[in-house]
Amino acid sequence: MGFAIADDDVARLDRLTKKFGHGNRSAFLREAMRQMEVIDRAERLAQLQAYGNERAAAAGLRADEALAVVRRVLKRR
Repeated sequence: MGFAIADDDVARLDRLTKKFGHGNRSAFLREAMRQMEVIDRAERLAQLQAYGNERAAAAGLRADEALAVVRRVLKRR
């Protein structure tokens, strides 16, 4: 699979490839994908936490009470 980059980005890609892909663009791309997955998981977790905080607040639960509910539900599984 090929991809194109702007001429202005070639030096940047080469520098990053040397540092994170040991000079191998495929290895660099695999590492970049791993890092993007980490960021994606962190963003999704933050969204889930915000949702949980909103639901807990709407139910009038304090953080420790909400945590107790979560633990109770998880024990049932």
